[in-house]
Amino acid sequence: MIDDNPPGMDKLRGVINWVKIIAYLICGLGIIIAGAMMAIGQRRGEGGEHAARLGWVLAACIIIGSATAIVDQLK
Repeated sequence: MIDDNPPGMDKLRGVINWVKIIAYLICGLGIIIAGAMMAIGQRRGEGGEHAARLGWVLAACIIIGSATAIVDQLK
């Protein structure tokens, strides 16, 4: 079987997979932290500020998910 991939491509795919997993974990932590800050801020009357942060975190999750889907299609 002929391998058309350049040398070292398997290592690059491994690095990409690790980066993807780390990015997903950071997204999950960001959502949890934003939710906790919303709960704490609600008692202080600062719910709107934290809701905006949650929106930014969710937007980042969408961008990261889209980017990883595009990279997966390039393999």
